[in-house]
Amino acid sequence: MDVSLVIKNRLQELGLEQKDLAVAAGVTESYISQVLTRKKLPPAPERTDIYVKMAKFLKLPSDRLSKLADLQRREEFKRSLGDPPAPLYKEVRELIIKKCSAEKQKQIREIFEKQAFGELERLVTQKLLDVTKRIARDELENEDWLRSVAKLRNQSYEEARTIILEFLDTDAFNISVGHCTAFLAPMIESWDIDLTTFGMEVSLNRLLSPVQVVSFQFIERDGDKLAQAEPGFEEFLGLPDLSGDATEEELEFLRNLRFKHRQPTAVYYYRELQNLRDPLHFRDGSLLQLHKRRDANSAEKEKQLDSRKRAIRRWRKNTTNPKKRNN
Repeated sequence: MDVSLVIKNRLQELGLEQKDLAVAAGVTESYISQVLTRKKLPPAPERTDIYVKMAKFLKLPSDRLSKLADLQRREEFKRSLGDPPAPLYKEVRELIIKKCSAEKQKQIREIFEKQAFGELERLVTQKLLDVTKRIARDELENEDWLRSVAKLRNQSYEEARTIILEFLDTDAFNISVGHCTAFLAPMIESWDIDLTTFGMEVSLNRLLSPVQVVSFQFIERDGDKLAQAEPGFEEFLGLPDLSGDATEEELEFLRNLRFKHRQPTAVYYYRELQNLRDPLHFRDGSLLQLHKRRDANSAEKEKQLDSRKRAIRRWRKNTTNPKKRNN
């Protein structure tokens, strides 16, 4: 059983039509039709926005469709592994080269044309896709941004949302001319690459992106150093009053922080944890949403705050009086 069959059966059971599902999911009826007739793969499982809406409308468990979609897409991926990578559409390649910095365009073209969709072309294409998809994913629920995209493309709100959902499903091996025209062309102002280190810098359209420049660096690191946590982080873990309620995701973020010439203390990690949890530090749809706000009454919050203040005072006392601590 696959996604399309489950949806078809459920629509029939509830006496509903494709257009009703399209309205509930915020996409076009044409998009729903192509999914149900298997002309398109079901949406990527990580796109919970559309699956939650569909499941709620069809009165199904919230994860039923996403699990089926994951299995279906895995099978399709396995079938596609045996096929050699197809070259990019000519229009897509030309746009990517055109967006390259002027002084490197000739060199990049020569490299691209030596081999159909070679390593460098795949790398550049995927990184440009990563940047634009990140923006599209962050802004998917931003109605003002969606309407700006729709106006730019002379489309309806539903049409713009649908094409964004389709774009989020694509990758460097399957990007179409339509996706390139709709997203890469307007969002990316230019890009540059260091052909020695393969570091990339992408300049973005300030009207469509909250950030103007994104950089990618490929750095060789010593595996032992990469795995070793900062001493201050280890100390932070050893103080339950400071780290006791941190989630695995938050701890992973804190563990991966690196400092070249400074040695952060346990208190630094505690304060960084509070920064992660403060909704004022991140705009809606941010990539860094590592913590869901917990519901707790004010008395419990005060109790936790007092406990942490005492822990910080103990920590400061111990660090300023090391001899007394050792005795």
